Amino acid sequence: KLISQGNFHEAVALIKEKLPLPASIGRDCPHPCENACRRQMVEDSISIAYLKAFAADEDMKENTFVPEVLPDTGKKVAIIGGGPAGLTAAYFLRIKGHDVTIFDAMPQMGGMLRYGIPSFKLEKDVIDAEIEIIKAMGVEIKCGIEVGKDVTLDQLRAEGYKAFYIAIGCQGGKKAGIPGEDAEGVMTAVDFLRTVGADESYGVTGKAVVVGGGNVAIDVARTAQRCGAESVSMFCLEPRDKMPASEEEIAEALDEDVTIDCGWGPKEILTENGKVTGIIFKRCTSVWDAEGRFAPTYDEND
Repeated sequence: KLISQGNFHEAVALIKEKLPLPASIGRDCPHPCENACRRQMVEDSISIAYLKAFAADEDMKENTFVPEVLPDTGKKVAIIGGGPAGLTAAYFLRIKGHDVTIFDAMPQMGGMLRYGIPSFKLEKDVIDAEIEIIKAMGVEIKCGIEVGKDVTLDQLRAEGYKAFYIAIGCQGGKKAGIPGEDAEGVMTAVDFLRTVGADESYGVTGKAVVVGGGNVAIDVARTAQRCGAESVSMFCLEPRDKMPASEEEIAEALDEDVTIDCGWGPKEILTENGKVTGIIFKRCTSVWDAEGRFAPTYDEND
């Protein structure tokens, strides 16, 4: 309602009672609320995610909303990790008047917002703008410091920190457990996106194959295109109508000439002198068991 009235400042103040990063999250949220929106019975879902991003964008053009901070409590809090969880904790703790410092091992704040989401979906300057608001509230930010290595919890306690919030995220990738996956040229999605997020000049040569059918696999495929891949092919276990990626993400990948082959699982990565030369897939005959649990079966001869 506030957005419809053009009251973007008031809209953002209301949104930020629950969500401190609407410009960033609004661009990449999978918005399950929209899938369940009752407005679909009339026309289409209300575009909650994009409305939040729009309001935040308009608000940041001038007179940016910075929440009021309560008087200092004298209590120091250390937040380990500067991704969306750490930034959110810092935002709400600072509103309560606590002295908050965020420590992050990476050169810049943002965590997987910066190093896991491609810039064509979430621009780095949007992340920076929202972090600047948190800094304007009085939150101290220290990058390039790995807690446990560069500084210990005991050292931080000696500096007066009374509480710690560990927000190190889920930044580990998972491989398929097949022969050849340790060869040069094989990367998990998380590692690939982090590498490109840190260095957008990173190049991909030759044919790229993406194993998986979710939104992150789509991100990898579209990123590989932009990094110079000769061609990009996606292979996933699920049939086309059961792919975990959202319809809009799939449509965007197809628009960018990504090939999607459904019903295949990886069998073996072929190598030569420690480098990838190809990959063998096997036909997936079923993805789920009778109870609906993930339990893929294969035709090893196809």
